[in-house]
Amino acid sequence: MQEKKITKAFVFGKFMPFHKGHEAMINFALSHCDFLSVLICCSDEETLSCALRKSWMEATFRDHPRINIRTFQYDEKVLPNTSVSSTSVSAIWSERFKQLFPDYSLVVTSEPYGDMVADYMGIQHIPFDISKNLYPVSATHIRADLFKSWEYLPDSVKASLVTKVVLLGTESTGKTTLTGKLSAYFNSSAVMEAGRDLIPDSHHFSVADLYLVAREHAACIQQMETGPSPLVIIDTDIHITASYGVYALGEMLAIDPAIYAANKADLYLYLNNDVPYVQDGTRLSEAERDLLDQSHRQVLKQYDIAYEEITGDWEARFQQAEALINQLLQRKITAWHTRTLPSY
Repeated sequence: MQEKKITKAFVFGKFMPFHKGHEAMINFALSHCDFLSVLICCSDEETLSCALRKSWMEATFRDHPRINIRTFQYDEKVLPNTSVSSTSVSAIWSERFKQLFPDYSLVVTSEPYGDMVADYMGIQHIPFDISKNLYPVSATHIRADLFKSWEYLPDSVKASLVTKVVLLGTESTGKTTLTGKLSAYFNSSAVMEAGRDLIPDSHHFSVADLYLVAREHAACIQQMETGPSPLVIIDTDIHITASYGVYALGEMLAIDPAIYAANKADLYLYLNNDVPYVQDGTRLSEAERDLLDQSHRQVLKQYDIAYEEITGDWEARFQQAEALINQLLQRKITAWHTRTLPSY
């Protein structure tokens, strides 16, 4: 009895970033072959690492044994860098694909140049959603506007691309109020201070309570990393929790590296205590509040956390924070476009 020949297929792309259209194409390709290779093509001129792009796919397809995810670093002086359909470009890349996939009989793409590549290689091309009707998104659109395209990203990609902004400061400086206002303004996700529910009174808590706060707050942040928005505004973080341990109990918390990593933010805003003090019955006295402010700053210095100082009345605080967040988001957009892709 003749043994059935194994059908090997490959897909290729930059996946910068990997999105749900790519994911659907890979699942489609799997339905047409016995074994699939995914080739991540990384130019020597690109700043987004191959390793990160590969990690996105590995997380998404960890339960698919028939997939082999590979990276391919290439020199743009040797291989042209373009996604535009071109017979000459397709011919050049096809020669390299023949070397990489010598015994493959199928290529799956969502681009018109797939037919050209297949013809040059002498294999079959099966197109997937070339009109982009099923998944009206592209990596170019995502890089241009992450907010509009966020829903098309797998969770593994969201966790890498989310922007986190933390509001810090001592008691009665408006962190919670400002978190809510900024979240509404940017239509972003928000993580409120876990300690508010777990430690209702600043005069009564233990080290065990602080560790519980640290765990719960980190879990809330991680949940919002893959939430509905690419921006998360966070009320308080692990440094403030640690500062309470030092100030009130004379003990520096032994912070779990995973918890600390979850708290890591792109921007830290420190709210100065130059606003009227409001005692709600659960807070420290004003004098203690100001001593706690010094403790917070010392802990942040110890962890080498750079922050932007937010001062003035409530409206001034909002305006300063809004401007700094917009500047951060613009820098991130610019970072996607550190080089201009050539056209053919």
